[in-house]
Amino acid sequence: MNKILQNFLLIVLLFIAISAVFAFLNPQALQGTKEISFTQLVQDVNQDKVDKIEAAGNDLTIYYKAENNQPASKAVSIKENNGTLNENLKKQGADETKVNGLNIVFKKESPGVWDWLMPLALILPVVIFGFLFWGIFKQAKTGANQTFSFLKSPAKVFGDGKNQGEKVTFKDVAGVEEAKEEIKEVVDFLKNPQKFLKMGARIPRGVLLIGPPGTGKTLLAKAVANESNVPFFSMSGSEFIELFVGVGASRVRSLFETAKKNQPCIVFIDEIDSIGKIRGVGMGGGHEEREQTLNQILAEMDGFEKNAEVIVFAATNRPEYLDPALLRPGRFDRRIILDLPDIQGREDILKIHCQDKPLAGNVKLREVAERTPGFSGADLSNLVNEAAILAARREKEVVNQTELLESIEKVLLGPERKSHLLSQREKEISAYHEAGHALISSVLPNTEEVRKVSIVSRGMAAGYTLALPKDEKRIKTKSEFLAELAVLLGGYATEKLVFNELSTGASNDLQKASHLARALVTKYGMSKLGPIVFGKRESLPFLGWETETERDYSEKTASDIDAETERFIKEAELKATAVLQQQRKTLERIAKVLIEKETIEKEEFEVLVGIKQQNHKNSRKSKGAEVGV
Repeated sequence: MNKILQNFLLIVLLFIAISAVFAFLNPQALQGTKEISFTQLVQDVNQDKVDKIEAAGNDLTIYYKAENNQPASKAVSIKENNGTLNENLKKQGADETKVNGLNIVFKKESPGVWDWLMPLALILPVVIFGFLFWGIFKQAKTGANQTFSFLKSPAKVFGDGKNQGEKVTFKDVAGVEEAKEEIKEVVDFLKNPQKFLKMGARIPRGVLLIGPPGTGKTLLAKAVANESNVPFFSMSGSEFIELFVGVGASRVRSLFETAKKNQPCIVFIDEIDSIGKIRGVGMGGGHEEREQTLNQILAEMDGFEKNAEVIVFAATNRPEYLDPALLRPGRFDRRIILDLPDIQGREDILKIHCQDKPLAGNVKLREVAERTPGFSGADLSNLVNEAAILAARREKEVVNQTELLESIEKVLLGPERKSHLLSQREKEISAYHEAGHALISSVLPNTEEVRKVSIVSRGMAAGYTLALPKDEKRIKTKSEFLAELAVLLGGYATEKLVFNELSTGASNDLQKASHLARALVTKYGMSKLGPIVFGKRESLPFLGWETETERDYSEKTASDIDAETERFIKEAELKATAVLQQQRKTLERIAKVLIEKETIEKEEFEVLVGIKQQNHKNSRKSKGAEVGV
């Protein structure tokens, strides 16, 4: 609407301007002068009413005498082209004596409207066409420039004196100490290449950074460039690919040509798996754009001279999809793994992200690190930012430990759904469900430590039990898997025991338990079927995603797999039910507190469970006793 109103006002102003121009060119229109015929002029001359006549070409201005107390007036008229004014008056019947006595003043003819418009009508089309052709030639020139720049590399350049970007050093990268130590040699190569060339050593051409999303692959590459004080060319793999075939290969050539002119330097290709996937026969043909781009990258990396000081960094979280030609020696010589940080790494990362934030004296970053196993550097950065936002929303001057701990749950499960009010029945079911999970996790050996139990809705969950491992683990045993199964079925077993009825609240638990039980049989070889892996599967270990792609077993074996999966589930349910029956009073106590307070922290939960149960749990860990199997 604003655009339409602006256009309307512009049109109105244009009409007003045109009217003003015509009024200026024809001032008589503004003055309202009466126009009379030449015959009327002759009659007025014969009646001796005319005092003076001003003639400008064929235009006449007649000034009348004042009579009968009336003021003098004037009018305009036009004479014929042929003959003089006197001749025209006499010809029309004017008295010769009267005509000879008239005061006739001849003036220079003023330019009329057409006198202005005619030259303009000749010049204006020439100007318009000239402007039009100028615009066409300018656009054609720009299009030609764009055609050539279309094939150039759109890489972002940092450290060239123009675009410094974010100044990142090794001090800004934490949680990947082993990767930092390994990559420092690359910095040494770039700073002092002659030291290695004298020994006949070749500077590594490519460094492949492999790790889950958010572990700092791009950050580490920027740190290397800044520590080496060399230009850093950054480009995503998807930026090479365009609609037209050959553009990607041309951009690769342009990128490496620019890099060689600025050596020593670093070329960083993020998400290289988008253009470096395994080439397949018959999949789009040899002229396929992505394949041509990959071939050009391989050719450019092979073309580096021995003393070339250009190092190619690439990052991916899917190394299993990369073409083997990329991974052979001479191309990406080094592969550096960036794993999720351990507890010390998470604490160091939190310290880096908290540097510019006002923290309260009660903040314990170690506790936050203990509660965030599996968090990447990006997750921790998001956690600290959410805590700062929460503190600002509460009108606080500093960030407290409370905001940091609440942000963990927000990152894991989503924000609190305060508007989602549970009915008394739903609240009771949710309380007993979560109390069942927490109780079994606290009683059974080889389980994780309960840090918090809540029936406050977050995200899609009506309630949750926050249980975290006591120690960092890389390997899990069968007994730990079985304990995890029992904990997962704790809510289901509690609803069945207390209410003698089931709800949809256990659906997610059952899904996880079924997937884990089948993995024990088909993936880990922990069932009666023996140490055999069933089915070919495609996995993305860094993303935690896996699916079976091919079935390589018979129908009988499939039936045995189903039977073993069912056995694991049934045994876990029996174990969970036995614990709940033995600890029924404790279960009731936890559920009542949950219904009343909605949230139970670790310290209060341990009091509710009781010291005896904790000692009993520790004694069972040492003796290896079983519960309700």
